[in-house]
Amino acid sequence: MKTIATICARGGSKGLPRKNVLPFAGKPLIAHTIEQALGCPMIEGVFVSTDDDEIAEVARRCGADVPYRRPADLASDDAGKIPVIEHLVAHLETQGMEIGTVVDLQPTSPLRTQEDLAAAIRLAGDADLIVTVSEPSHNPYYSLVEMDDRGELHLSKPATFIRRQDVPTVWGLNGSIYVWRRAALARAARDGFWSVSMRASKMPNERSVDIDGALDFEWAEWLFRRRRANG
Repeated sequence: MKTIATICARGGSKGLPRKNVLPFAGKPLIAHTIEQALGCPMIEGVFVSTDDDEIAEVARRCGADVPYRRPADLASDDAGKIPVIEHLVAHLETQGMEIGTVVDLQPTSPLRTQEDLAAAIRLAGDADLIVTVSEPSHNPYYSLVEMDDRGELHLSKPATFIRRQDVPTVWGLNGSIYVWRRAALARAARDGFWSVSMRASKMPNERSVDIDGALDFEWAEWLFRRRRANG
């Protein structure tokens, strides 16, 4: 049973147009994720799902497989990511591939390292899904608030804690790496993301930037260049 990597990259992006192929530290953004996957000895195949010709060309040039053009109904703004991954994996299985573990990598998270990849994959047997997490800047017990119908603010998770140090530790899903058991992926596609058992693989904040807009792009590139300068 193979361990494969999937990379889902749409051509459309409202926050930062064409972000998946924008030059990031000298190469298209998606190239960094493809190279990370190809460089991981625990991954036995790298597959890209896209609806975009330019992304497909860049992905193939970087060494990934692009088995088909993603259907339009899975490339809209409303399309969920899990059905896209399931569609790709199911297609590969119709070609005779036996898949046990699916490592889904977000192309807008270029700062992950081989150590992050290996750490997440090593946990694959511990739960249906391993997700990478980082420490959030706000805690829902202490500083995250919601607005009610009258416009008044209330804590997202009301509690009696007085000191910030006393509140439970919380983690934020950073979106960088998802390690799926094959059967759990199919179940999540049917029943939803939270229908599977889940455990965390921790990543530091400086490697957890998810590029959504121009400011994220500039910040991530600065962190990337600083890391490279420091060896």
